[in-house]
Amino acid sequence: MMRSSQTVHSFLLVFLGMLLSGVIYLGYTSTWERNGEQRMCIKSEKRRTSPICANMQKDLNLQLPQGVFYEQPSVVRPEGIVTLTPWLAPIVWEGTFDPKLIDPIYKQQNITIATTVFALGKYTQFLRTFLESAEKHYFVGFRVLYYVFTDNPEEVPLVTLGAEHYLTVFKVPSLNRWQDITLGRMGKLEMLIEKRLAYEADYVFSLDVDTKFRGHWGVESLGRLVGVIHPGYYETPRDKFPYERRAKSQAYIPSAEGDYYYGGAVIGGLVKDVYMLAKTCREQLEIDAAKSIEAVWQEESHLNKYFLYNKPTKLLSPEYLWQDFKSKTKDVKIIRFSQVNKNYAAVRSNR
Repeated sequence: MMRSSQTVHSFLLVFLGMLLSGVIYLGYTSTWERNGEQRMCIKSEKRRTSPICANMQKDLNLQLPQGVFYEQPSVVRPEGIVTLTPWLAPIVWEGTFDPKLIDPIYKQQNITIATTVFALGKYTQFLRTFLESAEKHYFVGFRVLYYVFTDNPEEVPLVTLGAEHYLTVFKVPSLNRWQDITLGRMGKLEMLIEKRLAYEADYVFSLDVDTKFRGHWGVESLGRLVGVIHPGYYETPRDKFPYERRAKSQAYIPSAEGDYYYGGAVIGGLVKDVYMLAKTCREQLEIDAAKSIEAVWQEESHLNKYFLYNKPTKLLSPEYLWQDFKSKTKDVKIIRFSQVNKNYAAVRSNR
């Protein structure tokens, strides 16, 4: 009896030590707990008072000091696709995940994915295709909140949504230039997160509306900070990337620096991490604007600057942002999301 009691006592001490050291993890974080952390930290970003959030930011962000030079990362090599970045972030390609395995893992966490699209001026014509194709392929079986920003709410189509998929429309002022639409998205995304998404969602994606879902897009795309590799530049040397090359712009990247060229049509991650991205890009855009500077590709240029020094924790391959005028390559086995063909002169003209 004494030996049995001592054995149990020893086991409890060992178990407690393992638990405290993180060797054993019991349960998972609930949606409410995660949202509570995000709300607290998003608010503290405005007040800059929370040491907890400061520590979270320090521990979670993969921040690169400026002036560190290294070989350009590859997306494909002669032997095939690359599935891991040099900073150990996965690159998601067909064949690197199994929905039958990972969907049940995320299902039990009761997650909510917010999705924002901006449809101003003549871009409202793309909403039906975007929403109808999303309902076939995008986070099917999960809770999705669509937020549509438009200057023509009456042109938002009535689309039948699946279970736990909801759509909210926000009316915003009309703009004369298509560049102004992209320049203003970061600020609107930042404000939406502050006012609503910090309370309503776990993850958020900001997607371009002139697109169509063509294949499965699910929880394999989720991560703390998610970027997509642009299909036009995934085999291009970095000194040929269309980065902003003028040093006077806050989006400036020297020709000897850069990892990948990220497409601005897809931005995603945990609500708090996307909030930091949107807030930083909005601030940099405002600094440029005060100097009458407009980066070569507006918010996409600032996004690439942010991702260079704040490394994404997951990258989506060009499968997640193809272009309809391009044929599939030997590396791209499936097209999941694609920018549709359009007459840019017509849809981008002043109204």
